[in-house]
Amino acid sequence: MNTDHIEIENARKQQRHYQFLLFGMFVILLTVMILSFWIGYYPLSPSQVGRAFLSRFGYQGAILPQAVTIFWNIRLPRILSAAFIGASLSVAGSAYQGMFRNPLVSPDILGVSSGASLGAAFAILSGAPGWMVQVSAFAGGILAVAFSCLISRKSAHSQTLSLVLTGSMVMALCNAGVTLIKYVSDPNDVLQQITFWLMGSLTKTNMDSFRWSAVPMIIGLMVILLFRWRINLLTLDEEEAKSLGINIKWYRMMFIAASTLLSAAAVCLGGLIGWVGLMVPHMARALTGADYGKLIPASAMLGAGYLVLMDDIARSVLSMELPLGVVTSIMGAPFFVSLIIRRRG
Repeated sequence: MNTDHIEIENARKQQRHYQFLLFGMFVILLTVMILSFWIGYYPLSPSQVGRAFLSRFGYQGAILPQAVTIFWNIRLPRILSAAFIGASLSVAGSAYQGMFRNPLVSPDILGVSSGASLGAAFAILSGAPGWMVQVSAFAGGILAVAFSCLISRKSAHSQTLSLVLTGSMVMALCNAGVTLIKYVSDPNDVLQQITFWLMGSLTKTNMDSFRWSAVPMIIGLMVILLFRWRINLLTLDEEEAKSLGINIKWYRMMFIAASTLLSAAAVCLGGLIGWVGLMVPHMARALTGADYGKLIPASAMLGAGYLVLMDDIARSVLSMELPLGVVTSIMGAPFFVSLIIRRRG
C-alpha cells in the first residue's frame, strides 16, 4: 500500500513538473515573440509596438503611420509565420522519429521538402505569381509523399523500410528535377529567384500567405496533438503492437498525412528551412522524456520559440539579412555531429 502511495505521489510530482515546464516554455515563447517586434531595419520602441497594436482597436493617440504599417504588414505576419513553421516542423519531426523508431529522422524523409522544391522551382520557371509558387510548392510536397506511400505498398519488405527506401528515391528524383530546372533557367533572373527560395526566408511573407498556410498547419497540429499518445504504440515492434489490438497501418498513415500537411505548408510558406525538425525534438526529449504525450506539446512550444529566435538572428546579425535556412543549418550541423558522437559513445 505504501508502495502504491509513493508511486502515485511520484506521478503527481512528474505531472506538476511537466505542467510547470510547459508553462515556462509558453512564457519564453511569448517573450521572444514580443521582443521580436523591436528587431529589424526599422526599429520599433516598446511604446510604438503597443500603440501600433492598439491602433486596430480604436486607439487614436500619436503614432507614426510607418510604425503601424511595419507592425501589421511586416513584423506580425513574419513572427507568426516563424512560430507556426517552427512548431509544425518540430511536431512533424517528433512524429516521424517515433513512427520510424529512429531519432535521426527528419520531416523530409519521405521527400516532402524535395517535392515542394520541385513544385516551387517549376512555378518560378513558368513565371507564376507569388501565390501560385506557394500553391505549387504545397502540391509538390503532398504529391511526393503520396508517391512514396503508393510505391511502398507494392514492396515485399516491411512498410517502415519500404517507406524509407521509396522516400529516398523520390527525394533524389525531385532533387534531380530541381537541378535540371536550375540548369535551363535564366541565370540573370529566374535562377536567382529559385536559389533564393531554396535557401529559405521569411522576407516576402505577408498576412495573406500566412493565412493560407496556417489552415493546413492547424489541421495537422490538431490531429497529432489529439492522437499523440498513439505514437508511443508505434514505437513498439509491429507484432507487439498488433497483439494489443492496434491498427498499426491506419495510425501510421494518419500521422504521415498530418505530418505531410505540416511539412508541406511550412516549406511553401518559408522555403527550405532545415534541421528544425531534427534538432528540436531531441531538445524537447531531453526535457520531457520519451513519452510522446508530453513530447509533442513541448516540441511545438520549443520549435516555435527556436525559429522565431533564429529569424531574429537572420535579420539582425549583419547589415544585410541572412537566409533563414542558412542560419538554421549553421546552428544545426554542429548539433547533429555532437548527437552522432554521443550516440556512438
